Amino acid sequence: MLGNALQVKVPRLHRQLEQWADEFGPFFKVKLGRHPTLVVSDHALVAQLLRERPDGFKRSSRMEEIGAEMGLKPGVFGASGDDWKRQRRMVMASFDPAHIRDYFPSLQVTAARLGRRWQAAAQQGRDIDVQPDLMRFTVDTIAGLAFGAEVNTLESEGDVIQQHLDKIFPSLFKRLVSPLPVWRWFPSAADKRLVRSVAEVNHAVNGFVAQARARMQADPALRTRPRNLLEAMIAAADEPGSGISDEQVAGNVMTMLLAGEDTTANTIAWMIDLLWRNPEARTHATHEVRQLLGRPDALPTFEQTDQLDYLEACAHETMRLKPVAPMIGLQALHDTEIAGVRVPRGVVVLALMRRDSVSDKHLPDAARFMPERWMDGTVAAGQPKRISMPFGAGPRICPGRYLALLEIKMAMAMLLNRFDIRSIDTPDGLPAQEHMAFTMAPVGLRMRLGERAAG
Repeated sequence: MLGNALQVKVPRLHRQLEQWADEFGPFFKVKLGRHPTLVVSDHALVAQLLRERPDGFKRSSRMEEIGAEMGLKPGVFGASGDDWKRQRRMVMASFDPAHIRDYFPSLQVTAARLGRRWQAAAQQGRDIDVQPDLMRFTVDTIAGLAFGAEVNTLESEGDVIQQHLDKIFPSLFKRLVSPLPVWRWFPSAADKRLVRSVAEVNHAVNGFVAQARARMQADPALRTRPRNLLEAMIAAADEPGSGISDEQVAGNVMTMLLAGEDTTANTIAWMIDLLWRNPEARTHATHEVRQLLGRPDALPTFEQTDQLDYLEACAHETMRLKPVAPMIGLQALHDTEIAGVRVPRGVVVLALMRRDSVSDKHLPDAARFMPERWMDGTVAAGQPKRISMPFGAGPRICPGRYLALLEIKMAMAMLLNRFDIRSIDTPDGLPAQEHMAFTMAPVGLRMRLGERAAG
């Protein structure tokens, strides 16, 4: 009845699957409960599967069912078919680079807040708990940049929205891989807290949408010149024949909050850890940032973010080694075949996103953190781009990837320009362990900073 479930350690599931791929090859079957799952790790076939969405594969029905049961509003992340196509057009319109350029000053404001928070820790000689602070940064960024909302969790304590958001993805993942729905029969204290957290987030989301509609009613010019992503989404949704409801707009607000908080924050945290453990790369990135920005309190302008080539290469190398989505679940919409393996309609396929990108068979010295791989004009340029897919691939590639890179470069430029990293510690003193809870996060990173001297 349980299949392979008793062999699975949920927080390390991605690592187990990668190890089984090393042992059994690029295709193998596992069973979590009654249902068989095909695991695919060959990067070329993974890219092919991702390109076949949304017509050949979709998100799993189980994810849709559990998300609805939790009270999560439907958005483009979980949508499929024509519903996905309508929402995708709306979301892509809101992520237009011209819109993001207009919103950029609010990203600078949020980075300055993070700098003040870390400055206080440096002056007091306190360790910084990296994950929670970065999640506050990404929540504030997405709330200000995407919704025009002043959340400011970085300068607030107590019951902030980030404390509710960070319960949702881990609970969703735990339920997805559970062979039995025990939360329905014997809800734990954590399950009951989750209900409150989802209600709080839904309340905040509805408030963001209502505030945006009120602004647009008061100032109709916002329909042609929106000041944030939510206003752009509403303008696109209100176009004749869009087929988009306010509930779907709200669902995509929640998607941005969840995805924007978790994925970007974890990537920045991994990047800090990897730069600490690779001093030459850290020195190179720090020199680039300080040469460009000059004063310790300076933040990059929109134009300057394009000049941080080495820092961007560090971000791509981080995402190659530590992708926050090391596996993606797909469900076949019709009977098909994958490299000679018959896949009946409804079967779930787990695509392993990292295995080939850290294999010496595909990249030289693949385990090494080497940002130069991504630099134009180098011997290795182009190789990792064909294998590493941190934002996915095909029609459903992450629509927020441009914004995510801007956030990463802004936070890292602030850190490297304003501070010297004195130490990075983990609970066991070893490189940070990977913990899988829908996204892959480093465990227990703590950072000690010193202020950079002026001049």
